[in-house]
Amino acid sequence: MKKRSYPEIRDAVAKLCADFDGAYWRNLDTKRQYPTEFIKSLSSAGYLSILIPEEYGGSGQPLSAAAAVLEEIQFAGCNGSSCHAQMYIMGTLLRHGSEEQKRRYLPKVASGELRLQAFGVTEPSSGTDTTRIRTFAERDGENYIVNGSKVWISRTEHSDLMLLLVRTTPREECEKRTDGMSVLLVDLREAAANGLTIKPIRTMMNHSSTELFFDDLPVPVENLVGEEGKGFRYILDGMNAERILIAAECIGDARYFIDRASKYSSDREVFGNPIGKNQGVQFPIARAYVQMRAAEALVSEAIALFDSGEPCGSEANMAKMAASEASWFAGDTCIQTYGGYGFAEEYDIERKFRETRLYQVAPISTNLILSHVATHDLGMPKSF
Repeated sequence: MKKRSYPEIRDAVAKLCADFDGAYWRNLDTKRQYPTEFIKSLSSAGYLSILIPEEYGGSGQPLSAAAAVLEEIQFAGCNGSSCHAQMYIMGTLLRHGSEEQKRRYLPKVASGELRLQAFGVTEPSSGTDTTRIRTFAERDGENYIVNGSKVWISRTEHSDLMLLLVRTTPREECEKRTDGMSVLLVDLREAAANGLTIKPIRTMMNHSSTELFFDDLPVPVENLVGEEGKGFRYILDGMNAERILIAAECIGDARYFIDRASKYSSDREVFGNPIGKNQGVQFPIARAYVQMRAAEALVSEAIALFDSGEPCGSEANMAKMAASEASWFAGDTCIQTYGGYGFAEEYDIERKFRETRLYQVAPISTNLILSHVATHDLGMPKSF
């Protein structure tokens, strides 16, 4: 098997995850509850602040280290969906926030005192076309007054702060469609009783998804991140980091499914022989491994570009697409290998199968990735 980077970090994460076995996750999944104890353990160990520079209380590691943490969380059978946001969302604040904002918030995010896990971008009417968001923030003295709605915003109920993308200039008044958007840092502890309504959305996986409604929500002007009207550019780096980190999670999922399928097929006997002796069982598992390794190479390339400060939009997208498809194929193969037992909750396969399916849709769909590659890498005409 491949020798993996950051072996000490991986071993420590695996040891921590061992305290949160399948029964823990099944119970949360059944009750649709947030993994509070798991997140507290990761925060206390410093893993969720791994990308925050040392001067703000973090460990200042590169994205490759964060990717290693998330990959091992998934490989251990846990769910890192509540972890990656705390890692990447702060990047917008770190790169574009004022020094006062960074010193005010980042040390508390690093210590776990504040949770910055919500990223308010997607809207019901715009979907992935971010330039058409309608949530509007109008300047009124020392506040912005926010009105509008967001959908598919995860962990809002379990976060203290949210980065919110709004329009501060109508789209039709902007020279470029990406102009006129701004990023606000919203204190959810105050907003929940002051113009923000949070509505949970029940989905096929336990992902703490919500819909948000803003009704004259005041947000202090001092909570503007960077310059007014430049917000779209600010969130792009965060999106690349998100896609790379989720790709790493998918690699972890694929490893989990392949490991489980390989061991089960070697132990499970039917007609007097291990089922893994049959090439009809053996080959799909081997193919899943090949696909995982190929996707892993794309993820490594995207990480290397990001960590060196190079443009990596296409690589981040391709890595996320390849890894999500590899994890889905591995999951499907694992269920097929287990047969009926693959659908039984006690084996955890079906839960992981549902969870990994999400990443062909979010945070960006496979079709939009293909469109990006076609136009940006192959020079083909735009379809929209």
